[in-house]
Amino acid sequence: MINTTPQWQALSTLAEAQQGISLRDRFADDPTRAELLSIDVDGLHVDMSKHLIDADVVAALVDLANTAGLLDRIEDMFTGAHINSTEDRAVLHTALRLPAGSTLTVDGQDIPTDVHRVLDHMADFVRRVQSGEWTGHTGKQIRTVVNIGIGGSDLGPYMAYRALMGYRHEMIEARYVSNVDGTHLYQALEGIDPETTLFIVASKTFTTLETLANATSARSWLLDAVGGDESAIAKHFVALSTNAEGVAAFGIDTANMFEFWDWVGGRYSMDSAIGLSLMLATSPQHFADMLAGFHAMDTHFRTAPLAENVPALLGLIGVYYRNFLDFPTLAVLPYCQALDRFPAYLQQLDMESNGKQITLDGKRVPYDTGAIVWGEPGTNGQHAFYQLIHQGTTPIPADFIGFYEPDVDTVDHHDALIANLFAQAEALAFGKTSDEVRAEGVEEALVNHKTFPGNRPSTMIMAPKLTPFVLGQLVALYEHRTFVQGVIWGVNSFDQWGVELGKVLAKAIIGELTDGPSELAHDSSTNALIERYRAHHRR
Repeated sequence: MINTTPQWQALSTLAEAQQGISLRDRFADDPTRAELLSIDVDGLHVDMSKHLIDADVVAALVDLANTAGLLDRIEDMFTGAHINSTEDRAVLHTALRLPAGSTLTVDGQDIPTDVHRVLDHMADFVRRVQSGEWTGHTGKQIRTVVNIGIGGSDLGPYMAYRALMGYRHEMIEARYVSNVDGTHLYQALEGIDPETTLFIVASKTFTTLETLANATSARSWLLDAVGGDESAIAKHFVALSTNAEGVAAFGIDTANMFEFWDWVGGRYSMDSAIGLSLMLATSPQHFADMLAGFHAMDTHFRTAPLAENVPALLGLIGVYYRNFLDFPTLAVLPYCQALDRFPAYLQQLDMESNGKQITLDGKRVPYDTGAIVWGEPGTNGQHAFYQLIHQGTTPIPADFIGFYEPDVDTVDHHDALIANLFAQAEALAFGKTSDEVRAEGVEEALVNHKTFPGNRPSTMIMAPKLTPFVLGQLVALYEHRTFVQGVIWGVNSFDQWGVELGKVLAKAIIGELTDGPSELAHDSSTNALIERYRAHHRR
């Protein structure tokens, strides 16, 4: 395994030797550090100088990546090798953003042609809805789009819809429903007109329990409003699926089923047909601009040398922190309210991908994998959990994200926002010594309380403005960062067997909650909980 290689051992030795070197020391010793450890990619500026690394660490990490065969694995992904080995599938989310006319044939499938056929289908549908050519059952124009999905069928498009607030279509609002808790659907339907509402049911298999439960209730809500006329379903529901039979049985015209493929993983699917709600709420051109941003980062990741490759370096630094410095979490801190769902999106992308304990060859990993990803937009987080980041006992690496221009015309507010962004990264890196605290005249009893240890690492990612192109860059950057770590750890970043067991058990339990068997076969705790639930409903 990778942890038995000389390259792993060299990093372990290097990490131990550098424990006493602070970021203050590193910057004092090298005035050019910020320039040397910053990379620009198509307008995206990534400053890695506040990480606990130097040229020796970077070189050792690149050696580790070469030992793990990272470059070959990158090429395997882009060319359609079945790197999702446990499901025997290619992993081709990068093909979703290939320009028209590109060439890529995998398993006999002309991938770009199929992708652009679906994109054209989406764009034509969006044009019809936005122009008023497509109307609801009673002839009224669509004003609200409700996306019903869960996981990757919800987190990505919802995050992007909120992120691209400045690019929304003036006539169409999007809402998102994922939780099987009926309150979520109730909130989404509150205050909207059934006659002007379009539902998008997003489920590859069209069997997802939560999605079908919400879709069935939405169907009933619509039918109640139109006097039970089931022909209305075809005018108010479309599907993102591969199960034409299930879609038709629901009442959706399969001409309005938008296809995607088994090589598109759910958490990598926002730029596929799963993004239909986003295209409806913005425009086909804005969606195309986002795809161009994805592709720009894809090209950088595929072609840049590892020592100059932003996703590769960020992924390798993450491995360094997880395995050699014992930092178990990553805070994602966008100083942009429009990115308020970005940390949640990255939780699924990273934790569902690399939260694994079994390697590709079926063996138990003898090292830690996967960081706990969390975060909140600035400056809200500063008044919530930054205390832990600054003075807690465990260092927490952080990714800061900011923009030179605001989403809305509030320049004075934006200056305050960016001042806080830069200040927090500076404070985390360099802290405040006890001597500096004393020099401020603080009484001795409070000196230790007001001392900041510093040496808390962070990435600073800056762009001119949060545009569709930049959003595509950011998402692709983190997709590839996640992949790099999976390659180093030797796990399959593209399956998610860990979500299956709970689903199977839930299907059994749901039939036992009201009129199921008197003899339950679960553990004593679960049996007792089911009995208590039954007793409550008998009252």
